[in-house]
Amino acid sequence: MTRSEFVEDTAGSVAGIAFVGCGLLTATTGYAQAPAYAQAPAVAPARRRAVVVNGQRAKTVDVHAHCSVPEAMALLGLKVATPTLLMAQPADRLRAMDEQGIDVEALSINPYWYKAERDVAKELIRIQNEKLAEVCAANPERFVAFASVALQHPDLAAEQLEEGVKKYGLRGAGVGGSVNGLELADPKFHPFWAKAEQLGVLVFIHPQATGAPTELGSRLKGNGGLDNVIGNPLETTIALSHLIFEGTLDQFPGLKICAAHGGGYLPSYAGRSDAGCVTFPDRCTKPLRKKPTEYLRQLYFDSLVFTPEALRHLVAETGSSQIVMGTDYPFPWTKTSVDHILSTPGLTDAERAAMLGGTAAKLLGIKE
Repeated sequence: MTRSEFVEDTAGSVAGIAFVGCGLLTATTGYAQAPAYAQAPAVAPARRRAVVVNGQRAKTVDVHAHCSVPEAMALLGLKVATPTLLMAQPADRLRAMDEQGIDVEALSINPYWYKAERDVAKELIRIQNEKLAEVCAANPERFVAFASVALQHPDLAAEQLEEGVKKYGLRGAGVGGSVNGLELADPKFHPFWAKAEQLGVLVFIHPQATGAPTELGSRLKGNGGLDNVIGNPLETTIALSHLIFEGTLDQFPGLKICAAHGGGYLPSYAGRSDAGCVTFPDRCTKPLRKKPTEYLRQLYFDSLVFTPEALRHLVAETGSSQIVMGTDYPFPWTKTSVDHILSTPGLTDAERAAMLGGTAAKLLGIKE
């Protein structure tokens, strides 16, 4: 089973919006096979599961949900495979949300356009953000979306973010964990970070399927899909570490950043980041305003860490106020994100309600 799926109009024209798995294909990648579960015949609508915490109905928000706009991908000559989960008919996704007890999904599109020239990138992003806005307008109680931005052109990305938020009503931006080999902490991207801070919107960082460090590429080949299983969380770990150590979070202290997959490996071994500059002070040439681990308390992380113990530890390292629910839909990493939070030990009812949706609702401007 692959991690991506696209939609092809056999007449040569593509339109609409499709839900796809975690990790979009680039124009040079070719075809991807749709997951078998996505091709199941339609069934009667399910009754929405009401999630209750201590007798109170809890609003649930999924910040990690993928989709794609085939019309935009066509601008890069992408060939797409099986028609599935078209946003024009979102019944399958709404049914899955209802079954899992998810009230709202925040849609994002994994960047595949970072090598596009400026004019193409500008048109591609316009199409995507317009389509995302249309989807949200058609189902305003169930969907919000992150704007796409052409981060390879930072000044343009800043304009696209502002337009996405002010013109299209999108709730922030979705970005990759690196841009053509450059770290997100590179000064080149400061215009984008400045705009995100100014607007006060959430930036969702998701690793790209091709984003694992190139020097590790050969070691991640072979059985087990290690480029995904290990490479994706590793890219997020590196991206966040650079944002901390290069001083980006000091320069833009008002940034609201959410990292996919529980922030990768950083929260699991964050203490080493503190110890590094003590052990090798000559390697830490940029003074930081606080200890590296303290920056975790100003970042946000999705809950996609699979076990109650992993989530308990993530809460211990970052604070429960920094955790939001993520499913990675439609890729079937989990169908039990709600129960994962409900079953994690040591949380108060207020913490569970916040992690299920309260925190995300505030970050994304969703009415509770």
